[in-house]
Amino acid sequence: MSKLTKNQKNAYAKVEPNKAYKLAEAAALLKEITFTKFDASVDIDVRLGVDPRKANQMVRGVVTLPHGTGKTVRVLVLCTPEKEEEAKAAGADYVGLDEYVEKIKGGWTDVDVIITTPNVMGKVGALGRILGPRGLMPNPKTGTVTMDVAKAVSEVKAGKIDFKVDKFGIVHTSIGKVSFSPEQIVDNANEFLSMIMKLKPSAAKGSYVKSIYLSSTMSPGLQIDAKSVETK
Repeated sequence: MSKLTKNQKNAYAKVEPNKAYKLAEAAALLKEITFTKFDASVDIDVRLGVDPRKANQMVRGVVTLPHGTGKTVRVLVLCTPEKEEEAKAAGADYVGLDEYVEKIKGGWTDVDVIITTPNVMGKVGALGRILGPRGLMPNPKTGTVTMDVAKAVSEVKAGKIDFKVDKFGIVHTSIGKVSFSPEQIVDNANEFLSMIMKLKPSAAKGSYVKSIYLSSTMSPGLQIDAKSVETK
């Protein structure tokens, strides 16, 4: 095991072992135990009492964070010419169709979100083997296959994120940056966790939310007391 740096030792010294922090308390402490020179991401991990191998226990959804993610989201819109101006006006970084389909086939995936219209899914579907593993494949369930491309682009730019439980029953996502105020972190966390609660599968038995942890890039994880979460 590698030795801890001075900053890491200072961070761990401020964290009480086995303590479940109130969400507001953890959000404030997180800013004290993050020593990265860049604006680190704030991540949340929720372990759920579901079996993701069963289709009726899959947890997947979208949520728009009230304070955004703090990240610059690069959006590609794949559409026919009549939708291009609409997409550009909404703030899409890249807009087109055939030229981008060919670029992706050549290995280009330098975007964060791809939005497309239903009438071009025949061409986009052929890119599944490239986009699927990278989590970039457009999906009607997440609002990235739609005729209203302007709305879709605006929502993504404003902080809309999609999430999915992994094979271990954990949902992991970023909900902001360390530069956010503790109140902004709490608001974003509550919004995300509220959506998680709404998506509880009827087939899930026993305790649904097993544990919640808040962390930043390279910081210790802080366990959250689920009772301190304000769900809507």
